Amino acid sequence: MKEKMGDWRRTDYCAEVTKEQVGQEITVAGSIAKSRNLGGVIFADLRDTTGILQLAFDDGTDREVFAKAASLKSEYVLLARGTLRLRESPNPAIPTGELELYVTGLRVLSEAETPPFEIRDEVKVKDDLRLKYRYLDLRREGAHRPIVLRSKIAQLIRSYYCDHHFCEIETPMLIKSTPEGARDYLVPSRVQPGRFYALPQSPQLYKQILMLSGFDRYFQIVRCFRDEDLRADRQPEFTQVDMEMSFVDENDIETMNEGLIKKLFAEILGVEVKTPFLRMPYAEAMERFGSDKPDTRFGLELKNVSDVVRGCGFGVFSGALEAGGSVRCINAKGLADKLTRKEIDKLTEVVRTYGAKGLAYTRWTSEAESSSFEKFLTPEEKAALRAAADLEQGDVLLVVADGKDDVVFAALGALRLEIAKKFDLIDKNRFDFLWVTDFPFFEYSEEEGRFMAKHHPFTMPNEEDLDYVETDPARVRARAYDMVLNGCEVGGGSIRINDPELQQRMLKALGFTEARARESFGFLMDAYRYGAPPHGGMAFGFDRLVMLMLGLDSIRDVIAFPKVQNAGEPMSGCPETVDEKQLRELSIALALPDKD
Repeated sequence: MKEKMGDWRRTDYCAEVTKEQVGQEITVAGSIAKSRNLGGVIFADLRDTTGILQLAFDDGTDREVFAKAASLKSEYVLLARGTLRLRESPNPAIPTGELELYVTGLRVLSEAETPPFEIRDEVKVKDDLRLKYRYLDLRREGAHRPIVLRSKIAQLIRSYYCDHHFCEIETPMLIKSTPEGARDYLVPSRVQPGRFYALPQSPQLYKQILMLSGFDRYFQIVRCFRDEDLRADRQPEFTQVDMEMSFVDENDIETMNEGLIKKLFAEILGVEVKTPFLRMPYAEAMERFGSDKPDTRFGLELKNVSDVVRGCGFGVFSGALEAGGSVRCINAKGLADKLTRKEIDKLTEVVRTYGAKGLAYTRWTSEAESSSFEKFLTPEEKAALRAAADLEQGDVLLVVADGKDDVVFAALGALRLEIAKKFDLIDKNRFDFLWVTDFPFFEYSEEEGRFMAKHHPFTMPNEEDLDYVETDPARVRARAYDMVLNGCEVGGGSIRINDPELQQRMLKALGFTEARARESFGFLMDAYRYGAPPHGGMAFGFDRLVMLMLGLDSIRDVIAFPKVQNAGEPMSGCPETVDEKQLRELSIALALPDKD
């Protein structure tokens, strides 16, 4: 039954036909999404990349064409020619619901076996099966549309940057491995045995070199790679919107990229994003929200009550303060009747996963008051705490104390999100953008036993903090900034160091010997010697941005062929073993760990 296209060519896409074309002869192409044989009448939904158009056949249809139509099954690929007409029974659920093609000619180009699952959005199918047959899953409107919109977003990004004098430049995929950060994916060199390339985690060094090369404004939509554990918003290979500018400061870069976001949301979603975005220093974000990527669509802000309970009789509080930590709380206003003791116990388990030893509470309902700790406070201390926390009838006070502020922030930051989700406090139709600024330059790594760069070693420190680089690294702030949307970091960047002496000083503070610094970054430090303009930039996680724009739950939903939890790709089966011959050509011998 398979036929050839012959001289037939598509004249229109299924979902792009209009009422103005009624009465015209057109030719469409696609796959059968569904077919309904009602005896003397046959209807078939033809699907292409734009959507659905109903095909109609009846007793007036050529007998041979009608016979072909009767044999149609799901996913048959065909060309259909006929006259566009109005439907007798419109379907408002699809854009072409008022139209149908009365078919006069039909060519079946490819038959199809019955697929392993129904290709419809409303049919629930396990993710592993969908991803194994990803080429079928992508035919679903819900899976197909995000990939199409991703392409349109990429086009708008290119248009925006090019309109602002940026030059799109590709940087190498095979680069030198550098220390710090996540693990590299390594690529062995056949012609230089024992030597390896790395796949780029970021084009960072190359884009800075481009600024030193006089390009002034650069961007690219680039593939990057990190050998790290997967989460809902992470993949081992991902796409980054990368940009860099010369002769600018933070405000120039932030303003430029606010304009990009404004354009994307207006043209893709029809949403007006207000600019400029709120600027919030890192220290304020942590104090108010317990997070450097705060979701500001709801309240439940943290309050520091350390001074109020200092010296009190409750050992958990006083012990945390004596250890140099803090006591902070969240007032879940109006939730006393909903936040039962059982619910509070569940929230206690949440904060424990972030290192907190427990969750103290005071619950004040319309009928009674209960507290896990107030009996240890004097009446004056109790009154002062309630006043500081703005506790009123109907509220629940939730308190975390620890000798490390990082634990308190992490626990309460997670707690406020858990409460907001559990009690539906988040307006999912809002898009709250802000910049988090003035990040710490250094963060201490317990694993490494030393200070490491919170962003990367090429970030410019705040000038007023330079005296603390060697004496008190924790006080040094970076000229770094992250763009945050609804509690997710969508992009980040910094002003870069353009002074070779300062760069050497910062690398030394990070534990690099002069020899190691030259081995890793010598080409960049040499380039600085020949004149380096002040410059800075940022990168967006493109997959994450598209995911958030479209209201999806995972970046896998906006990637055509995503990886899964074990970093594998179910459809092709990679990663896979290779022939011994290939390993010999690369001078590689395997030393696999013993299996238990």
